[in-house]
Amino acid sequence: MQLSEINRLVKEATALLSSLQPNHLGLAVSGGGDSLAMLHLLAPWAKDRNIRLSVATVDHGLRPESAEEAVTVGQICKGLGIPHKTLKWINWDGKGNLQDQARRARQQLLLAWAETEGIDCIALGHTSDDQAENFLLRLTRGSGVDGLSGMDPVRQINNLHWVRPMLGLRREELRRYLKARQIGWMDDPSNDDLRFDRVRARKLLKELNVMGLTSAKLVETSGRMQMARDALEHFAKMSAKACTRIEAGDVVMDSPALLRLPKETILRLLAHGISWVASAEYRPRMKALEAALGDMTQNRKRSLHGTFLIPGRNQIRIVREYKAVAEKQCGIHEVWDRRWRLSGQETKGLQVRALGERGLRECPDWRETNLPRESLISSPSVWNDADLVAAPLAGRPNGWQLQLLRSAEQYHSSILSH
Repeated sequence: MQLSEINRLVKEATALLSSLQPNHLGLAVSGGGDSLAMLHLLAPWAKDRNIRLSVATVDHGLRPESAEEAVTVGQICKGLGIPHKTLKWINWDGKGNLQDQARRARQQLLLAWAETEGIDCIALGHTSDDQAENFLLRLTRGSGVDGLSGMDPVRQINNLHWVRPMLGLRREELRRYLKARQIGWMDDPSNDDLRFDRVRARKLLKELNVMGLTSAKLVETSGRMQMARDALEHFAKMSAKACTRIEAGDVVMDSPALLRLPKETILRLLAHGISWVASAEYRPRMKALEAALGDMTQNRKRSLHGTFLIPGRNQIRIVREYKAVAEKQCGIHEVWDRRWRLSGQETKGLQVRALGERGLRECPDWRETNLPRESLISSPSVWNDADLVAAPLAGRPNGWQLQLLRSAEQYHSSILSH
């Protein structure tokens, strides 16, 4: 591989990171060809710019070789003078979708690692081949614009940037780079296991290439879908500001204004409102959203995705569903249901729980709040064992204050993908 070609790879792999200017960059390196190429491309670049660099390898513990592979990555990092840590996944119960749960666990382990180490940016080794495979997988599942727009090059969660610096590079050229430098890599046998959807998609892509439907064309289409998604999100954000408000943690929509919007925007706003109230990572499925919209137009309540959709006079209110929070409890000053915090006179043994019907009966002034029963029974309240101490939203604050940790502005801004 010529020097000019290597320089092109380095320029492509560092373009996004140069714009973000991280102080402490973390790399997720499995030992496979893609992530090892990322490590060797970025290490000298970071050193030249005095950017702290750390590496983590997630050991899922699903294969006997995984521990040894993590050790090998650690040895490579030691040779490069880069700190390395192995993050072990030990909590899988053997149920559910293995690859999905492994992905979620990987993200949580890397997030905890970043917080501990003071890392402000994590780079992942996905390539344009992964983008094409992702497009094909979503296509087989009937995804719309959002699903087909593919993986974001940069995504921000709180103060941490998740970056895919090599989405513009092919897997094949990264392996040519490693071979040219006589750097070996470790292939995961599961990458050839046809039980997994992604492996079958990879095989199908090879067959589609013969017909002219190449990975590059799928990536190009994915990019156009990204532009379409950006436009739809922008319009949805403007529409939300015109017809949506936040009240007591509920999302309240002006139904006449909402129903005048295009159906795609209506469903997008309903999905966002539901996900926001439920603090859900994923939006409801399209069929369930369409069924909920049908119920709203018929003035019927509906339970969906941990929320209750309540149609009323000229409005639709999305509230937290009581049964979704009935078992949630936490200590005073801790965050309850990922969005509420209570403060007041602290007494040992107090807990935050959902108010429930029994608690509501101990709030004689709850009707004066003008909030529906469904909102109040799922609202946070303070308890001393079986005794209700305070219920701020239900008209019984008793010196306690309730804070919603996400503002209306955050609601509107989070419509846009990050």
